[in-house]
Amino acid sequence: MSRRTSPKTTIFDYGVGNLHSISKALELGGAKVKVMSGVDEVIDAEIIVFPGVGDFGAVMQSIGKKRTALAEQLEAGVPTLGICIGFQIMFEASEEARGKGLSFLKGKVKKFKGVRIPHMGWNTVDTTAAGARDPLMKGIQKTTYFYFANSYAPASTGKDGSDLAFSQYGLKFPSIMRKANTYGTQFHPEKSGQPGLRLIKNFVKFAAKEVGQ
Repeated sequence: MSRRTSPKTTIFDYGVGNLHSISKALELGGAKVKVMSGVDEVIDAEIIVFPGVGDFGAVMQSIGKKRTALAEQLEAGVPTLGICIGFQIMFEASEEARGKGLSFLKGKVKKFKGVRIPHMGWNTVDTTAAGARDPLMKGIQKTTYFYFANSYAPASTGKDGSDLAFSQYGLKFPSIMRKANTYGTQFHPEKSGQPGLRLIKNFVKFAAKEVGQ
C-alpha cells in the first residue's frame, strides 16, 4: 500500500508581508508548502492559497494581465483558499481601490460604515447555513469565534457561489463562501487558534482528495 504524500500547496506571495503564520498553519494541517511570487507559477499550481495580507490595488497589480487566466483556473476546479484580501480579490471590484478583481464571485467589496475601523479582533462566525454538509465545516461549531482584521467586506449578491457563514459588524456580511473548489474566508484562520487550525486542516484534506492524493 503506497504512503499518501502531503499535498503540494502554493502560497501566492504578493510581496507585502510575512507569510510565516499561514505557512506554518498549512504545514500543521498536513500540506507541503511552497511560497511563490510569480503569477505563472501560481496559475500552474495544484492547490492555491491567497494569503490575507495586502490591499486590493497592490494585489491586483501583482496579478496584472494574468487576471483572466487565474480566474479560469479557479473555474476549472483548482482547490483554492482565499483569506481576507485573498478572498476579496475574487470579487468584481472593491471600494478600496480602482480596477477589476478576478470576477470569480459576483458582487463588490465595500467599506464598513458607521463602525470603528479596522474591524480588529475576535468575532462570531455563524455557520448555520453550511451545517455539516460542507467538508470545510467538519468539527467546527455552528457559532465560533474567529479572528478578523479588515476595513472592507464583501457584499455578496447571492447569485454566485454559496454563502456558508455570516458575521455581523455594522452590517451582515458573508465571512465564508464557496464556489466550485474555491473557498474564501474574511477572517484569518491561521490566527484563530484551534478552530482556525481545524478549518485549515479540513481544507488541506479536501484539496488533497480533489487532486488525487
